[in-house]
Amino acid sequence: MISPLHTGRALRVLLVGLASSAGAAPLAQAARPARPARHAAAAPRAAAASSRYPAAATRPFLRPKPQEFAHTAASRGGALAPGSSKAPSKAPSGTRKKKARKPGLSGNPARAVLAFQAMQRVYYIQGSGLYDGEPFSFLWPFSQALAATVSMADIPHSGLSFTHELQAEMVGLASYLDTNNSGAPEGVFTSTLTAFDGTVAPPAGPGGAKYYDDNDWVGIELARMYQLNHDPSALGDAEAIMAFEMAGWQTNPELGCPGGVPFSNTAQNTDRNTITTAPAAELGLQLYRITGNVQYLQFAEMAYQWVRSCLLQPSNLYADHVNRKGLVEPTLWSYNQGVMIGAGTLLYQASGNAAYLYEARQTAQAARVYFTPERLGAENPFFPSVYFRNLMYLDSVTHDPPGPKIAQAYVDYAWQHLRLSSNLFVAGSPASAQLLYQAAIVQIYALLSSSPSTYF
Repeated sequence: MISPLHTGRALRVLLVGLASSAGAAPLAQAARPARPARHAAAAPRAAAASSRYPAAATRPFLRPKPQEFAHTAASRGGALAPGSSKAPSKAPSGTRKKKARKPGLSGNPARAVLAFQAMQRVYYIQGSGLYDGEPFSFLWPFSQALAATVSMADIPHSGLSFTHELQAEMVGLASYLDTNNSGAPEGVFTSTLTAFDGTVAPPAGPGGAKYYDDNDWVGIELARMYQLNHDPSALGDAEAIMAFEMAGWQTNPELGCPGGVPFSNTAQNTDRNTITTAPAAELGLQLYRITGNVQYLQFAEMAYQWVRSCLLQPSNLYADHVNRKGLVEPTLWSYNQGVMIGAGTLLYQASGNAAYLYEARQTAQAARVYFTPERLGAENPFFPSVYFRNLMYLDSVTHDPPGPKIAQAYVDYAWQHLRLSSNLFVAGSPASAQLLYQAAIVQIYALLSSSPSTYF
């Protein structure tokens, strides 16, 4: 819902009713936060060197011209036959009607397919299992392309198979695997456990730091893949990531608010984040459900409680991170709320403790009020995609489904106003198309087309 072409007024008209019904403050009174770069914790600072993630991780693929946007009238969609790249056209008047064909996809599933096909056509590097970047994408966008593919495979009755794409992405994922920190000098990294580097590892790429949240995203998708096809290698890799996350827990008593999972495994990184710790809890709970290993449940409970103790604000929303001195960065982003909503819901399901569900509902209620359409529209689309997944998962447990309506309004606006004629989606200011943005939109459409039981 980010409007690079000054379509904020249209967005306001389209969604103000939805925001009001959720108890949100009027859009005119909502403050628009600065658009984050990598994370709130990696917001622009005085020197580029202070950023904790390569700026090229979100390198624009293209900056479109106004005429490249899809015509609004053509965006209403129609039926999409399985495997087709566009909706069928109507037969000319006066021609004989052909025998009715088996109904194809329409609505959200059809749009998910079109967006996915555009992602693969434009960003995927044929024969590599990898996506375009410099020369390959960073792990963060790759993890979301993987999430998009898994989500597409979970759409029921689509008539489409994503087995080939998933197999290729598993090959591509192996290119990021680093078992020895790529020969870095001792003291550069705090962990030597096997995990996935933020960039393609040697010999194909430079390797480097391992980002805990990126490994979380990969692990969550590997666990979903295992539930989809029972591939033992996917489960093994997910458990290896979980070992990396658990070993990253910060036990130094000199830290402010000891505990939590840091942003990366670089030695100088001592900030601990909601977005690294809560998804690690979610992954632990997925693995507990699959394996029955109680250590995963215990870690998830510890991680969840640490975030609540150190980063929960009086508003029932979660701040971004706490530094080594115990100072909290209070910026609020939707995905931080989402992962704690999801972790609380999963903990309730794993333990039967209704307090977790109560806390998840508290945060969901506060988030629906705070994250107006305008605020969601100011964020990188990846952030709302995480928020929507977790909010809709909670809704499926409480049988109180405002989440799908909010997510639907978000992607409907994107389809009408932020889609190019190539079916790429743009965001930011100035507008650009990126793999990360495209994968986020694919996920939202696919999740809206699937059972929430497949989300984790």
